[in-house]
Amino acid sequence: MKHLLLNILLVLLTMASFCPGQAGAAVNREREVRDVVTAFVNERTAGMGWDVRIRRITISDALKLPEGAIEYEVVASQQWPGWGNTSMAVLARQKDRLLRNIPVRVDVDAMSEMVVATRQIEHGTLISAEDLVVQQREISYNTRGAARRIEEIAGKKSRTTLKANQPVRADQVEKMPLIKSGQLVTIIAENEVMKVSVAGKARSSGAEGDIIMVQSQSSYKEIPARVISATTVQVAF
Repeated sequence: MKHLLLNILLVLLTMASFCPGQAGAAVNREREVRDVVTAFVNERTAGMGWDVRIRRITISDALKLPEGAIEYEVVASQQWPGWGNTSMAVLARQKDRLLRNIPVRVDVDAMSEMVVATRQIEHGTLISAEDLVVQQREISYNTRGAARRIEEIAGKKSRTTLKANQPVRADQVEKMPLIKSGQLVTIIAENEVMKVSVAGKARSSGAEGDIIMVQSQSSYKEIPARVISATTVQVAF
């Protein structure tokens, strides 16, 4: 009986050595997955004007997958801005059959040109081009939304104190008002046929292009008008 069991065991071991199983046919696909993730990051950040570098791709599981062609799909949060740390999944399929859901952690650095204050600018200060410089800076939650061109900031007033050597965001500045509340203005209304102008008074302040309320000096009615110069507003006609 012992000899019979020993012979059966030897036969099974011999068959196992000659029959290719799933493990024997498996191939390490880590390089493929890394390439797929890299391509996804590059596509996600294309057209942003950033200098992108993938600092780290972390794959916790061993990537032994069957031989043959495999299709990969990267699934990531739509809220991921394209930089910083994030988790994503890589779905590996073969002949429409899902083989693996591979968890991946990605750490991405992104650099972009930003407008930076050359000195501390106090609240309410008119900012000049000499107060600003464009530098390459790393994108982060503190620097996202920073202006990229000096023209976006120069000539405007700071809404808060801007620290030296820090990027400046568009929401930290505001246009200088051309017209102040209570100021006498000329209200014009025109079309292709005629032009009418009346005297009025501004009921609110506004910069060029802003819509403010003005009061006609003849009818005393308040109407919305667009600021077009330091003394003139225009109403729809």
